Amino acid sequence: MLPRPPRTVLTFAALALLGCPRPPASEAPARTSPPIAAELVIRDVRLFDGETVVARTSVAVQRGTIVAVGPDLVVADGAVVIDGAGRTLLPGLIDAHTHIQSGDQLRQALVFGVTTELDMFTLPAVTGPLRKAVAGAGGRAMADFRSAGILATAPGGHGTEYGFAIPTLTGPDQAPAFVAARLSEGSDYLKIVLDDGSGFGRTSPTLAVDTVRALVAAARSQGLTTLVHVSSQREATAAIEAGADGLAHVFVDAPATDAFVALARDKRVFVTDTLAVIMGLCERDHGKALAADPELAPFLGPGEERALKTGWPVTVPAATCEAALASVGALHRAGVPLLASTDAPNPGTVHGASLHDELALLVRAGLPATAALAAATSVPADSFKAILGDRGRVAVGKRADLLLVRGDPTVDITSTRAIEAVWKAGQRLDRDSYRRAVAEERAAVEAQRSAAPPPGAESGKIAAFEAGKLAAEFGAGWQPGTDALIGGASTVELGLAKKGARKSKGALRMTGSVVEAERPKWAGAMFFPGDEPMQPANLRKFTRLVFAARGDAPGAMTVMLFATQFGIAPVRKELAVSREWSEFSVDFAALGLTEAHDLTGLFFGATQAGAFALELDDVRLE
Repeated sequence: MLPRPPRTVLTFAALALLGCPRPPASEAPARTSPPIAAELVIRDVRLFDGETVVARTSVAVQRGTIVAVGPDLVVADGAVVIDGAGRTLLPGLIDAHTHIQSGDQLRQALVFGVTTELDMFTLPAVTGPLRKAVAGAGGRAMADFRSAGILATAPGGHGTEYGFAIPTLTGPDQAPAFVAARLSEGSDYLKIVLDDGSGFGRTSPTLAVDTVRALVAAARSQGLTTLVHVSSQREATAAIEAGADGLAHVFVDAPATDAFVALARDKRVFVTDTLAVIMGLCERDHGKALAADPELAPFLGPGEERALKTGWPVTVPAATCEAALASVGALHRAGVPLLASTDAPNPGTVHGASLHDELALLVRAGLPATAALAAATSVPADSFKAILGDRGRVAVGKRADLLLVRGDPTVDITSTRAIEAVWKAGQRLDRDSYRRAVAEERAAVEAQRSAAPPPGAESGKIAAFEAGKLAAEFGAGWQPGTDALIGGASTVELGLAKKGARKSKGALRMTGSVVEAERPKWAGAMFFPGDEPMQPANLRKFTRLVFAARGDAPGAMTVMLFATQFGIAPVRKELAVSREWSEFSVDFAALGLTEAHDLTGLFFGATQAGAFALELDDVRLE
């Protein structure tokens, strides 16, 4: 038998059943909480918190941190209040695979709501100053980032083709020292290349699997997450079996098999899929639609617009991209973490804007919109928890990296482009100023396109060196050009040489030495078409550069074109020269210079380490 309840309990229970009143509320005073101290509150907003959707709530921020989330927050006076009705609040987006070369790229990323980027290969000489810039006062207008620094690759393998020297590996015994060197340079994780080119029908040197395994082990012993760059399913399988934490790129040679999907799921790897750049390989004009989006276009400068519209020089069969999309869908269905990633600024992509394309592609691959949003927020934060554990979610205690958009991207993923506001660590970005600056830049480009060409440039003739001196028909003339500009040690001397059997009286002769360095290296002659060095000149009537060249020994001559539209990095072409004079023609369009309205310089010289002697003549534009 159960014990009998006390009489008082029975009495009150009976009263309740009879509908009699309870004791007055004044006998049990209600508890009240003090108002929340906050600098910012976003009220009555739809929230995607990184995992789930809340139809209506409010979010309070104090000193860069989220301090409260709830439907009816009571906030102390003085907070900036944002009406979130009809809008959706998201965590700041994370692009899990980019390459960062400048602060401008980080500013561009933040304007489009990408508050954090994971750089997958940039020299410490670049990332070091950028880390300081992001940490400084100007960093409020720049996306935060983490970096792999120098990737691990074989001699001549992927990553060695960019014109600057990087350390490479030839065996597993070198792995501990390589990882230690990356740690000393500040790398936040380790990227490893296991790519023999077969995924795209090419051949390339790559690391042996035992070296990959040794790198993974050495990195893990130091607490570093490891990603392996692959292009084929065979390599992806080998990378997972070697213990990698994640894959850089979804492979493109065939759709993922059931066995591969099971392996990836069981080993709990993640994948930075980079669909945004892969699609550009199949659809050369893929980026044009993004550039034309009315929500994005006002924030894309002329350079970014041109980058989106300039695809890869070659395309691959559509089946390649369909295989990648199918693999991403299969991996998602199996629960394999997918990290939204763009591989910007590769052809057809730009920092920031291309992540919105990536989100749409994830949905095209079969992910629900909420899963695609998680791939750009909570999933990368979880996959890189040691370095991103403070972000990726809208939750109390998390960093206030926030994105407010009009509409509902959990239903229509393209709504992420309708950006209302961006906050980085609680600081609101001034997007209006950025948009005005873009408009001014576009106006300046139009003015330059209408500018008169340099006096004397009408014929296109630059120099034939027939007067016995280093003269040019127009512009600021010729000057030595070396990597001393960025701290390099390469040297060059310019002089005149007789042309022998050729009819002209002389040629420009360059002698010097290119010194091996981590940074890009070069030495040679620069021609400046403007009135002063690096001043833009309108030479839009010309479409190619023609010249004669030779070397004291067979080798290579590098031609670089500098233009305002390219920013600080030129486009380049390598040409094989011999002891005999040969004429060369370089089409501007083939190098991505669709119009030479802002040409600032032409470089002729050497970029391969060692001594060189090159001669140049009959330089002209046609």
